[in-house]
Amino acid sequence: MAIVRFKFEDKNIPTQEVKGMVGDNILDLAEDNGMHINSNCGMVCACSTCHVYIEKGEDFLTEISDKEEDFIDRALDPRIESRLSCQCNLLEDDDNVVIEVLVPDQSRIIGHEH
Repeated sequence: MAIVRFKFEDKNIPTQEVKGMVGDNILDLAEDNGMHINSNCGMVCACSTCHVYIEKGEDFLTEISDKEEDFIDRALDPRIESRLSCQCNLLEDDDNVVIEVLVPDQSRIIGHEH
């Protein structure tokens, strides 16, 4: 299984690692393992509240779509490594696959609380 390492801008939240399989998405992996990422649109790529930074392993995730790029432009502090976590599906789950995700400070984002 692939390792997905979640780091947080909020230094009060420790780094956490979870394992994922092909087809899993970053948002679900976080939520299923007790980590919160805001999400307003129900994972249909219609907002930017689940914005994250993929710091390592982007080649192991589905490609960014034009629609996703449009919504990333609306996110707080977008960067070249920005993605919407609901749109990042794992393409490989080999044991040597590591994906590093930096979750922006969620207190700055108006989003649905789970």
